[in-house]
Order: sequence, then C-alpha cells, then structure tokens
Amino acid sequence: MRILIVEDEYSLADALREILKKEKYTVDISDNGQDGLYQALTGIYDAVVLDVMLPEMNGFEVLQNMRAEGIKTPVLMLTAKSGLDDKVQGLDCGADDYMTKPFQTKELLARLRAITRRKGEIESSVITFGDMELNTNMGEISCGKTGKSMKLGVKEFQLLELMMKNKNQIVTKEQIVEKLWGLESDSEYNNAEVYVSFTRKKIKFIGSKVSIKAVRGLGYILEEAK
Repeated sequence: MRILIVEDEYSLADALREILKKEKYTVDISDNGQDGLYQALTGIYDAVVLDVMLPEMNGFEVLQNMRAEGIKTPVLMLTAKSGLDDKVQGLDCGADDYMTKPFQTKELLARLRAITRRKGEIESSVITFGDMELNTNMGEISCGKTGKSMKLGVKEFQLLELMMKNKNQIVTKEQIVEKLWGLESDSEYNNAEVYVSFTRKKIKFIGSKVSIKAVRGLGYILEEAK
C-alpha cells in the first residue's frame, strides 16, 4: 500500500515515514502543497496524510483540487488547529478523517486503516475488462471463458490494476514507473517494459482475449480481440 505524506515539518514527516514503513507501507513525502497536489493527482496512492498549514498551497486547497479532478483517494488531514470550524472545513472539502497534532501513533495507524477500508467497501474487489477479471483481494487474474486463473506478482498486479482502472485510456510509461516504483524512483522505462512483458504472458496463459497494446511514443492501452 502506498501512502503520500504532505507535510512541511521535516522531522514530523520523517518520523511518519519510519512509522509507516515499519507497518509495510510504501511512503512518499512532499513538503509543500503544490508539489503534494501534483503527486496526489497521479492517482497512485492508497491514502494521503495531508497537513493544513503548507507553503505555496494550503491543505484545504490541495484537497479541493483533488476532489475537483475526480481523485477519490482517502485523505487524513493533520493540523495543529483543533477548532471545530477547521474540522468542519476539512470534512466539507472532502477529507475522510481529521486529526490534530500532537497525536498517538496507534491512533494514526488505526485511522489510516479505517479510511482505506471504507474505500475498499465502495470499490468492488473484482475489476473486469472484456473476458478478464482481476481479483484485488487475491491478487490474481482469471478468464471467464476458459475458467483459468493465475496469481500475479506484486508489480504485475500493480501494473494491471492501474491499466484496468484506466480502461480505454492510454497509460504512459511515466505513470507505470510512478505506480510501481514511486515518484522518487530512478527506475528506467525499460523496467516498465519488462513487467508489461511478464503480464502479457500471464494474460495469454489464462486464454483471455485481452491484450496490452503498445501505443508508439505514448504508452500502453488494454484491448480485447473481437
């Protein structure tokens, strides 16, 4: 699970990263609202921990822009402000939960688990494209026509989940690298090509008519043979 922390207080952001890494989360950090919004708009995150008082763009503005762009990623807002009006404003902007500083680590982790569970209740655990289904709980693909299924590796799963959630749209190599390795990764685009190749082979194995088509100079798109 990948978490974005948007927090300009370096010591707090670093401490949060270490806490979340111990819980097996993958964590990216942004120290200002504008960069935080850019990262959030990629749609690669499972949750965002968002401070209110940020340079360049405050947390309320970041959240409003996220929701206006259709980004439904769960957001936990963090702030030193404990007034009711601030909490109401955050929730009205689209926050899923709200915590004031200082806070207890156990409570933060519990609230993160809660907002990501709520997201899971809204979204089906099965994503379908053509004759192929991706079970997000089991991490496997299956073909409705052949009855065959196959387990995916972590990065194969992340790749196919990204493409199936963006069906009928071109997914760029940049988006794939960001989803699989994070924004700060120095992974090369050929790494994305390797995992596309692995995933194609597994789709072929289950007998699906779905294919990952390369769009020259742009990226990849899912297609179903007729």
